[in-house]
Amino acid sequence: MRQEKCTGEGNGKGWMKRLAGGLIREKEEAVPGNALTLCFFLFTAAVIGASVWGPEALAGYKDRGILNITHAEEIEAAGEGFRYTLNGNEKLYILSQCLSSQSLPESDQSAWTRNADPGMDYQEITGTYAFVVNHKGPSGEEITDEEIYETCNSQLETLKSLGILPESVKTVEKASYDAVLYSAIDVLEPRNNVAVWKLSLSNSQKNANKENRLIDAYIDAESGKIYEFYVRTPMQWEKIVPDEMMEKWSGYMGIDAPEALESENPLLETTPYYKKYVFPGSGSGSTVATIGFYEGINELFLKISK
Repeated sequence: MRQEKCTGEGNGKGWMKRLAGGLIREKEEAVPGNALTLCFFLFTAAVIGASVWGPEALAGYKDRGILNITHAEEIEAAGEGFRYTLNGNEKLYILSQCLSSQSLPESDQSAWTRNADPGMDYQEITGTYAFVVNHKGPSGEEITDEEIYETCNSQLETLKSLGILPESVKTVEKASYDAVLYSAIDVLEPRNNVAVWKLSLSNSQKNANKENRLIDAYIDAESGKIYEFYVRTPMQWEKIVPDEMMEKWSGYMGIDAPEALESENPLLETTPYYKKYVFPGSGSGSTVATIGFYEGINELFLKISK
C-alpha cells in the first residue's frame, strides 16, 4: 500500500515537471518572435522620425554655416564682361573692320573715302562687326570726356616729334571739338572689343578757318594712341615720304611693321595721292592702312578703314 502511494506521488511530480518544462520551452520559443517584432517596430519608428525631423534638422545645420555670416564673393557686373587681352595688331584689325562696315557722321572728305565703290579690291570682311556709341561712358581704365582733349594734344605733340605731323598743326580745345566714345565690337566674340574716342571738329565751326586744324581722329580710349587722323596742313604730297611716315606710325602704335600693298586699281581712293600698306591682323585676317593727301584743301590723312 505504501509503495503504491509513493509511486503515485512520483508520477504527480513528474507530470508537473513536464508541464513546467513545456511552458518554459514555449516561452523561450516565443521570445525571439517578440524581439523581432519589437526591432521592426523600433526601426519603422526611426525611419518615420528621420523623414519628419531629418530634413528640418539638416537645413538648420546648413543655415548655421550660412546665415549671420558675411560672405565675400567677386562677381562680374552686368554688361562689363571680361575683355580679352588684345595685342596692338588685333585691336587695329577689329577697329578697322568696324569702321569699314559703318557709315558715320564725319568730315566731307573722309566721308567720300568711305562711300567707295563696292567693287574695290579690298579683302572681304569676315564675321560681323559693330561700331556703337558707348552710352555708359568710360570705365575706370579709360580716358574720360574731360581728359580726352589734353590726351589728344599730348599725342599730337608726339606725332609732331616723330615727324608724322608738321609742327603747324594746332591744338584741340573743347569749345571747338565734339568727342564721342565708341565701342568697336566683334559681334561673334563680343568680349573682343576696343573702346575709342572719335574727336571731330564741331559742325558749329563750318565757317571757321580749318587751316592747320585736326578735322577727325580716332583715339584709343585706354592708351590715347591715335589710330586714324585727317589734318589740314600746308604740306604738299611731293614733300611727304609715305614709307617713312608709316614706319614711324607703326612703331608709335607698337604694332608689327607693314608691307606695301600694290594694286592695279586706280580708283581705290578719291585722290590719286595715296599709298597703302597691309598689317597682320587677327587670325588669318589683315588690316589695310592708307596714307593719302587731298590736293586743293591740303588735307593729309592716315586711315585704317576703306
